[in-house]
Amino acid sequence: MRQPVSKKFMQTLPVAIFAIFAAFLLILMSFYTVKEGERGVLLRYGKIVKIAEPGLGFKIPFIETVKTISIHNHAMLLNSIQTYSRDQQPATMSVSVNYHVPASEVEKLYISYTTLQNMTERLIARQIPTQLENVFGQYTAISAVQDRAKLVQDVQNALRKSIVGPVMIDSVQVENIDFSDAYEKSIEDRMKAEVAIATRRQNLETEKIQAQIAITQAEAEAASQLAAAKAEAESIRLKGAAEAEAIRLRGQALRDNPSLVSLTTAERWDGKLPATMVPGGSVPFISVK
Repeated sequence: MRQPVSKKFMQTLPVAIFAIFAAFLLILMSFYTVKEGERGVLLRYGKIVKIAEPGLGFKIPFIETVKTISIHNHAMLLNSIQTYSRDQQPATMSVSVNYHVPASEVEKLYISYTTLQNMTERLIARQIPTQLENVFGQYTAISAVQDRAKLVQDVQNALRKSIVGPVMIDSVQVENIDFSDAYEKSIEDRMKAEVAIATRRQNLETEKIQAQIAITQAEAEAASQLAAAKAEAESIRLKGAAEAEAIRLRGQALRDNPSLVSLTTAERWDGKLPATMVPGGSVPFISVK
């Protein structure tokens, strides 16, 4: 005797729902997405099939998997690195390194290190203390402080040369250099002494300039007074020469004209006779033959 259709349908419904759900799940598992700033490593049974670009992709469920690796810029900071300067001064340093994985090196990174974190720890983090010690050991403590930009550049160049792998070192920064308290105090005292010397040297230069200005002003004043004295002496000389010439000319005129005195006296006489006469004297300007 056959079962009713409705009962048979009810028995097969869960199987159908499960099949539909499984098919839907397989469809979902067939797609993957890769974000911008990442690359996807498509694996088939653990073997690299291709490097997937950002966007939506298709893979075979349960057979292929996708591992994403970031190609963004990353930074790592290492603190409390102990090292010594060339003059055997101990220092504790902090260094930060900025790096990124080129898109063309993603496959090499996965083959060698599997993940970005493994590469960072095994390739970059191990080289930083070694290269920092090598470079810092070429500097004295005072030169490391005074030439810090050059120190940073040398550390950066050393890391780029020593780190050979699927990574690009973008920049390096020495965040901090701590010396012993005693040495930092000695540096502070030395810097104060150098500032005092520089200040004194500047003051001496200022005084020298002021003295030179005073000398120049005195020389100008003396030259001015000398010029005035010469002008006055020349004026006196010319005046005396003029007076002497006038006297000479008057004397010559008297020699050439003996009656000039009488004429001058007559010209200046006011026409009045003297009120008193000296006995035996003559009347002025009157000559009686």
